[in-house]
Amino acid sequence: MAKWFVEIFFFYSFFVVSSRAADTLYSNQSIKVGETIVSADGVFELGFFSPGGSKNRYLCIRYKKASSIIAWLANRYTPITDASGTLNLSSQGTLQIFDGSNTEIWSTNSSKSLKNPVAQLLNTGNLVIRSDDEPDSRFYLWQSFDYPDNTLVPGMKIGKNLEAGLVWSFNSWKSSDDPSPGIFQVRIDITGYPQLVLYNGSSIQIRIGPWNGARFSGIPSSGPTNIFRDEFAITAKEIYYKYELDDNSVLIRTTVEPDGRVIRYTSTGQTNTWQATIFLQPDYCDYYARCGANGICSVNTLCRCLDGFQPKNDHAWNSSNFSEGCVQESQWNCSSKDKFVPRLNMKWPDTRNSSYDLSMKLEDCEKKCLRNCSCKAYAYVNNTENGRGCLFWFGGLIDIRDQEQSGLGFYVRVPSSGSGSGSSSRARQIALFVLVPIVSFLTVILAFYLRNVCKYRKKCREGDMVEIEIDKGKEDLPLFDFRTIANATNNFSDGNKLGQGGFGPVYKGILEDGQEVAVKRRSTGSTQGVEEFGNEVSCIAKLQHRNLVRLLGWSTTEEGERLLVYEYMPNKSLDYFIFGADIKQRASLDWPKRYKIINGIAKGLLYLHEDSRLRVIHRDLKASNILLDYNMNPKISDFGMARSFGDGEIEANTARVVGTYGYMAPEYAVEGVFSVKSDVYSFGVLVIEILSGKKSRFFNHPGHNLNLIGHAWTSYNEDRLSELIDVSILKTSDRCETFRTIQIGLLCVQQYPEDRPNMSSVLMMLTSKGSLPHPKQPGFFIERKFDKEYSSSRKHEENSSNSMLDSSSSNQTITIVSPR
Repeated sequence: MAKWFVEIFFFYSFFVVSSRAADTLYSNQSIKVGETIVSADGVFELGFFSPGGSKNRYLCIRYKKASSIIAWLANRYTPITDASGTLNLSSQGTLQIFDGSNTEIWSTNSSKSLKNPVAQLLNTGNLVIRSDDEPDSRFYLWQSFDYPDNTLVPGMKIGKNLEAGLVWSFNSWKSSDDPSPGIFQVRIDITGYPQLVLYNGSSIQIRIGPWNGARFSGIPSSGPTNIFRDEFAITAKEIYYKYELDDNSVLIRTTVEPDGRVIRYTSTGQTNTWQATIFLQPDYCDYYARCGANGICSVNTLCRCLDGFQPKNDHAWNSSNFSEGCVQESQWNCSSKDKFVPRLNMKWPDTRNSSYDLSMKLEDCEKKCLRNCSCKAYAYVNNTENGRGCLFWFGGLIDIRDQEQSGLGFYVRVPSSGSGSGSSSRARQIALFVLVPIVSFLTVILAFYLRNVCKYRKKCREGDMVEIEIDKGKEDLPLFDFRTIANATNNFSDGNKLGQGGFGPVYKGILEDGQEVAVKRRSTGSTQGVEEFGNEVSCIAKLQHRNLVRLLGWSTTEEGERLLVYEYMPNKSLDYFIFGADIKQRASLDWPKRYKIINGIAKGLLYLHEDSRLRVIHRDLKASNILLDYNMNPKISDFGMARSFGDGEIEANTARVVGTYGYMAPEYAVEGVFSVKSDVYSFGVLVIEILSGKKSRFFNHPGHNLNLIGHAWTSYNEDRLSELIDVSILKTSDRCETFRTIQIGLLCVQQYPEDRPNMSSVLMMLTSKGSLPHPKQPGFFIERKFDKEYSSSRKHEENSSNSMLDSSSSNQTITIVSPR
């Protein structure tokens, strides 16, 4: 009986210890390759694993149900190259990794020690070393959360421990197979008021911004508040940001990818799939200091100066080199009567040259800034009912951008009237008194003259900034009453807004008969003027094809309103699908659908070039200008930049280059020569984008510095086209068909126009199975250095833009057009 009792006791004791040890490694215990410990809730697993396709082994914490997803990695500098790795916990509380020759290759290397140490993998994914009898986190000897890898999980901090000197940042891998440190790093810069920054090497690539009391000011929205909550803290001991889960049924991680993208992934407990949402999707204005000091960046109008400032270098500014920024329009003396102008819905300027006081009352912010002549702007750090804290900027205000729906803004100092020198102020007053009446009189005479000149002209010459009057009796296109369109769009409400383009905002409307329409309304600050409006009306009204968007009508008012009414496209534009971060969304556009879209675009271009009443060159063919109807049929849109040719014309030369860098043919972008072959080049770029799922703009590759076209060209020559194809369509694609289509795309982007096929040949190649010629080297086959690409000059920038050459200058002025 006693023997039986002892056996039962030892069996029970062994069972209890084994159960307890499932997430814990005890002193002088070890785990080898193939052995793991698992968090108590079964979410995380610690062991030796090989990331991606690597054959090397690393000590990793991964998600147990999604074994390819690694949350933390230890020995990223010293991998184990065989199956002999061992992790040991010493009696002093040091974790050590030994290779097959019993050489220590990594350790926690703590200067302190513990009695009865254990290493435990917590449910948060944090690996901690503590005393066996002391679970309080304040007494951890070491924790993996203090040494982030490339992933930020809930509870992990990014910032700095001021007492221990620890910097919490997360860094990209070199590639998905190589976890050694890449070139991108996300960390909080605590010089001045703390702000979150994405670094490319030692240079700032994107300044995500300071915390404005609700979120980082460079991000319009942090995410769904019912799933997680953000926390930002500045104390005497630490400065940090972290997020905590409110819904434990959801898993969240934020990763900085090898290419610099910062992506937030979510997964529910019921599935092993992760949904990707780009946490930081950069546009033109996100890249640091685009407009220099005191300049404001907007994706629609590029750069403009703050009120009271002017470009420091007019010539450089007009040439789209904004790096020198803006300076005050006139000298002015510091005065207690200076005022502060609010700049709402804007990303806060760089805070490295700032100071802050978190204890100040909000009503004291302006007073303190006013007393210091070096203080150029201020903001409320916590603008709530009981909020406190002031932030002050000194010197130039750098890296400002329009930020729709960002809520909070900041206040910029402007001189009081008469704060300049007395003589200059009096001189300006005299000049205004004399000149204003003269200028007003001449303006009235000039306006009267121009109105009468253009009244009898249907279309003004290219480059003339003259009002276009459409002959209402000779146009088949309906003229809509402005009030009818206003009612259809709920008076152009934000709730009906579909997007923003270079012409202006686009609204969804429902006419009185129930027909859905899309309405483009020219904004007052639009860089596209009356010429583009008239060009769109007079051009597209004459075109009818199933692969061209249909213009239903137009409207103007004497007050300057200009509206274009189109058929409504419910599936948005092509770029929404092929460039989206949502894997399911991209996969929904499988290869058969993409192939159908490519063919549809080709048919639309063929009609424009050869089958319509006028030969039309689109000049701005790109993914955002391809709209998708209910059945995902493509329709070419946006004819504001189009040009029509007569029967005998095959090419033309213009001093006004319009279109989009990255899609422009070399002869057009450099010399202004355009023809049907210019559109063929743009079509080729579009084909490669559709197949690769990569944007021509800002494309980069960890293995080289080629642009997208160069990457496709080398992949073709090195027989590695499978690496080019978007992974979301690999399962649904016919390899031979996709490889053939890439080859057709490369034929379209050859450097010389005479080498490119026309659209009838392209369509024949797409619909037949015959052999294809080998493409020659493409145009704009270039290598770039990314540490310099986004610097002051944007000469070779690839942007979604309307670019034009001033007739009086050979320098290009670029205006960004954001996709619908």
